Amino acid sequence: MNIAIVGATGNVGRKILEVLEKKEVQIENLYLLASSRSVGKKISFNGKEHIVEDLEKFDFSIVKIAFFAAGSSVAEKWAHVAAEKTIVIDNSKFFRKDADIPLIVPEVNPKQLTQVKNRNIIANANCSVIPVVVALKPLHDLYNVKRIVISTYQSVSGAGKGPMDELLSQTQDYFNNKELESKNFTKQIAFNAIPHIDSFLENGYTKEEQKTTDEIKKILDKKIKVTSTCVRIPVLVSHSISVNVEFDKKCNLDEIRNVLSTSPGCKVIDEHKDGGYITPVEAEDKFETFISRIRLDESQKNTINMWIVSDNLLKGAALNAIQIAEALIKNDFYGQ
Repeated sequence: MNIAIVGATGNVGRKILEVLEKKEVQIENLYLLASSRSVGKKISFNGKEHIVEDLEKFDFSIVKIAFFAAGSSVAEKWAHVAAEKTIVIDNSKFFRKDADIPLIVPEVNPKQLTQVKNRNIIANANCSVIPVVVALKPLHDLYNVKRIVISTYQSVSGAGKGPMDELLSQTQDYFNNKELESKNFTKQIAFNAIPHIDSFLENGYTKEEQKTTDEIKKILDKKIKVTSTCVRIPVLVSHSISVNVEFDKKCNLDEIRNVLSTSPGCKVIDEHKDGGYITPVEAEDKFETFISRIRLDESQKNTINMWIVSDNLLKGAALNAIQIAEALIKNDFYGQ
């Protein structure tokens, strides 16, 4: 099978290559694409160097799947062009709200992949939404989720390489007693927490918070009530999410732990002792969605609290995209 990766030189593009290697996906020909300024760069894959090609000159008819990992502006301009000749799996936010395009997390809503026939484009969900719905799907099947209150603690890698470099440089400048300069964030990010991701809307929420609501409803169930606060924290990789979940039915903690422990993509680390939980550092480079601190909300009937941690560059982006491709291959591209 021939595949292309658009944005191969970026954080997510490189992670896609890492996951393809780890999962030993059988690829006949691999094409790495980027803008003209990156053309000619060499990237190693499976011990062989591949030269980055010009996106604008590429013929997508020679590949079966094209992974887009280059942001919304590139997806807006090129995804439709590619989709005329191949299947596009897009990691940007550009197509997520489109009713004709499936928004897929394979453990949660794989049946919606049949909608790929609509436009030949599949959207990858938001990097903080994916671990939430992976953890909530088995509980929704069990008790029917009524309402969720979400607080995300998102790493700087979710904003790209520049923000990662800024966290590192600000940290260094802090210890050298230099003035801290903020280019990628509205406030100092080193040793700080910023309750602001993406631009503000008229209702007072940010676009990131609105995306959280919209995507959970589209993927899991439109009847679920959702409210969220999204915070950027000085962590390089992995997003953490505190979730308060209200069910329609009486819930049992042992049953919840058991069902999550046996659900695809989930790993429960929940011991009521020092260190009996997962932090962002421990989740980095792991495929699983980790769930800790499962406990009853004693202030609200039929309600629990959970702590969820996931590598945002893997399950939140590259890994989920490849799992979508694997589901397509398994189902023979739904007759295409």
